[in-house]
Formats: sequence, C-alpha cells, structure tokens
Amino acid sequence: MDILDLFYKGGPAMWPLLILSILALSVIFERLWFWLRILTQEKQIVDRILDAAQDNWQVAADIARQASHQPVGRFLYAPLRLTKSNAETFRLALEATAEDELAGMRRGEKLLEAVIALAPLLGLLGTVLGLIQSLRSIRIGDLGTESTAGVTTGIGESLISTAAGLIVAIISLVFYRLFQSFVVNQVKVFRKAGNEMELLYYQSPPDFSNITSAIVRENFTPPRKPGKTRLPEPPEPPNAPN
Repeated sequence: MDILDLFYKGGPAMWPLLILSILALSVIFERLWFWLRILTQEKQIVDRILDAAQDNWQVAADIARQASHQPVGRFLYAPLRLTKSNAETFRLALEATAEDELAGMRRGEKLLEAVIALAPLLGLLGTVLGLIQSLRSIRIGDLGTESTAGVTTGIGESLISTAAGLIVAIISLVFYRLFQSFVVNQVKVFRKAGNEMELLYYQSPPDFSNITSAIVRENFTPPRKPGKTRLPEPPEPPNAPN
C-alpha cells in the first residue's frame, strides 16, 4: 500500500500529525548537527586550554578566545576575560557561564516534549473519529450480513492514525532521551574542566591585567595628551575701607 494512500485513509488527524513530525524532524536534525560539532572538538579544546594554563595564562586565554565558537571554549574563557578577579569571582564566572551554555544545549527539548505528548493523543482522536464514522452506518438488522463487510475495513483504516501518532512519538522520544544524555555528559565535562581550571588558579593565579590587555587594546582609544591643569584663580579680595 502506498504511503500517500495510507495518509489519506488515516483521516483528518493525519494533517496535524504531519506538522508535528516536520517540527520534530527539524529539531532532531538541528540538534544532531549541533552535537556532532561539539563532541568531535570538545576534548581537544579542553586539553589545549588546560595544558597552556599550566605554563602561561596568556596563551590559555588566547586559545579559549579562538575556541569561543564552542560552548566549552566560552565556558573556560569567561573567567579569563575579567579585568580583575579573585578566587570567588573566578568560580562565579565559571558557574554563570556553565548555566547559560547548558540552557542553550537544551534548546528544542520543549518542542520534542510537546510532540511526544500530543502525537499519540491526536492519533487516538483520529481513530475515534474514524470509528464513529464507520459505526454510524451500521444498523442492528444488518449485523452478520454482507452489508457490514465494509465496516471492518473502515475500522482498520481508522487505526492508521493511531499507528502514525505512536511512530512519531516513539521516534521523538528516542532522540529526546539521546539529547538529554548528551546534556548530562556535558555537565560532567564542564564540572571536571572547571575544577581543573580552579586548581590551576590556586596554584598560580594569573595576572588578569596582562591577559586582558590584548582585548582592551583592540577597542582602546588613546586619551588626549594631558596638559597642565589650570585651577581657577581665587577672587580678588574686596578693597579695604579707607
């Protein structure tokens, strides 16, 4: 049986199921491309930044700035771009950036959750509507006769929407769980990299004024040459009375 034929026989519920499937597939493909770029480069970026930080914080900051297109690069670069910092602000910069990056990694999860919840219900609704339409034409006197042969065919066709809704929901659920496992793994990666960065900070705190000098120099406008400041002359005393 042709897929297009099955689609039309599934009833009106197949159209919202089609829309949900397109939305789910768009999120799935976008997230797969997103995670493919992250997982293939992440370990190399973390190793390079941490190895450079052991010897030179300036080199580590440059590597992190060049890797800012990756979430882990932005995460490790956040405390290194501060002009002034101590152990507390260093840790807070890591934590705040980690929250923002992890929130961005969860993009699209709400849509997949909606598809997982709505697709089976829409399929069941299509089946119920199909059963109502099939059973409406049955009369008690026609039971067991050839006139009711088409009813079983209508009932079978009405189940197509339920099957379609379950397929859409199952596929969406599989990738939803997969993406969630990636996010959980990223939490571990961020925590490990952040802890190692903090340990290096405690061993040899960086000079943030030197690290950020290259960044400030790009947008720095030299001040005007300072001149001699002229103070206002005091008012002349009033003339003494003769």
